[in-house]
Amino acid sequence: MSEVARYQLFINGAWQAATDGTTRPVINPATETFFASVASASALDLDEALASAERSRAMWSSKPAKERGEILVKAARILAAKVEGAARDLSTEQGKTIAEAAGEYARAIETLEWNGTRAEELTAPARLGSNRMIVREPAGVVAAFTPWNYPAVLIARKLAPALVAGCPVILKGAEETPSAAAHIVEALQEAGIPAGVVNLVFGNPSQISSHLLKSPLVRVLTFTGSTAVGKQLAKLAANNLQRCVLELGGHSPVVVCEDADLDKAITAITAYKFECAGQSCNAPSRVLVARPLYEAFLSRIIEAVRAIKIGAPDDPATEMGPMANARRIEAMQQLIEDAVDRGASIETGGSRLDRSGFYWPPTILTQVPKGARVLHDEPFGPILTVAPFDTIEQAIEEANATDYGLAAYFFTNDDDAKRALIGGLSAGAISVNYLKGVSADTPYGGIRQSGYGYEGGEQGVQAFQNLKLVNSLGPLG
Repeated sequence: MSEVARYQLFINGAWQAATDGTTRPVINPATETFFASVASASALDLDEALASAERSRAMWSSKPAKERGEILVKAARILAAKVEGAARDLSTEQGKTIAEAAGEYARAIETLEWNGTRAEELTAPARLGSNRMIVREPAGVVAAFTPWNYPAVLIARKLAPALVAGCPVILKGAEETPSAAAHIVEALQEAGIPAGVVNLVFGNPSQISSHLLKSPLVRVLTFTGSTAVGKQLAKLAANNLQRCVLELGGHSPVVVCEDADLDKAITAITAYKFECAGQSCNAPSRVLVARPLYEAFLSRIIEAVRAIKIGAPDDPATEMGPMANARRIEAMQQLIEDAVDRGASIETGGSRLDRSGFYWPPTILTQVPKGARVLHDEPFGPILTVAPFDTIEQAIEEANATDYGLAAYFFTNDDDAKRALIGGLSAGAISVNYLKGVSADTPYGGIRQSGYGYEGGEQGVQAFQNLKLVNSLGPLG
C-alpha cells in the first residue's frame, strides 16, 4: 500500500472519484493517525450506480449460471494470489492481526468458490413430479450494506449468492475498512464481471441507504450491522416492499456444564471471544458455569486472558490488536462504569490501556446484577461476564434473558443436557463443545432482535431469487 492510499468508487465497470470530489479519512486504529482516504458518493454517483445496475440486469440474469459461477471461481483464485497484501491492508485499517485478516480472507475465498462451483445446481428448476416445477428467477437489483468488523467475509457472503442468482449488486462498503471491498471488487473485475453488475460506493451511510432504498429499482436489501440500524433500513425498505435479509446484533451465551473439559472450554472461549478484539456479533459475551466448576473456571480463564499478548497488529507475536475506532472505546467505558456502579466486580482488565491506539484489554466481570447494561446491550468488544448456575433449566433461562438470538454455545458430553440445551436455547445457531465461524455451505440467520432471513448455503441464494410455480395439465418438458 502506498503511504496515502486513495480508495475510489466503482461504477459501471470503472474506478472513479466522487463527482463532487468529497473524501473521508481512514484512521489507523493502532496509531490513531490518518493514512488513507475514501471517496464519498454524491447523489449523482448513486443515481449512476442505480442506472448501471439496472442496465446490466437483463444481460446478467440471462447469462448461463455456469458462466456466472466461473467468474466467481476465477475471482476467488485471483484474490487468493493477493491475500498477503490484502490481509496487511485490512489489518492496518481495522486493527485485527494479520493472521486474523488472512484467515478472514480464506473464508471469503471459500464463499466465492462454494457459490461459484455450485451455480448451476443453486439456480436449476426444482421438479415437483412430472407436471409441476419451481423456476428460480433473479429477484433484481440488490443493495448490500456491509460493516467494518469482518468486511471481507461479509462482502463475499452478500456478493457471491446474489451474483450466482443473477442479480446485479450495489455494494456499500464500510468507510473505515475500504480495502476489503476494493480488493474483492478488483478480483471480480479481473475475473471478467461485466460492467454494471457490481457497483461499489462509500460515503454517508444514512444518505446512501435512504437514496438507494427510495428507488423502486432495488428489490432486495441485505445488511449486516446493529439492530437499531437494521430496523431503520427495514422501515425504508417497506415503502417499496423490498425484500430484506438482516443479520443484526447478538449477545451470545456459553453454558459450561459440570462434566465439561475445562481445558478445551477455556481455550475455545478465549480464542473465539477475543479474536478481532471481541468485535463480532457471534462472539460469546456471557459465560454461565455449573457451580461446582465455577471457581476453577474463573481462576483459569482470568489467567488465560491475562496471558493474551496485546500489541501492534502487524507484530507476529500479537494475539489481540486494538479496537477499530474511538466509538468502541467509549462504549466499553460506559458498559464497565454502569456495571461497576451497580455492584459488579472487575476480575481483570476494565480500563483503556495507556498507549497510543484504541487498545482495550480483555475484561472479565463477575457478580453482574441483572439490570446491568452489559447483560442486555451487545458489548461488541473484549468484555466477558461470568456467572454460576445450579440447574440446566436455570442456565437456559439466563442464556435466553436478552432480546437477541443469534448464536449460543455449550460444553457437555451428557446426552440429556445436550437435548435440553439444543431444544431450550433461543438462537439461530448453536455450537456444541466448540466455537467457530459459519462456513459457506450452511444457512445462518438470527431470530428475535438478531434479524431475519438467511445467509449461506442454498437458502442464502434463495434470498435473491423469486420462486415461480409452474403447473401443467400434462407433463412438462
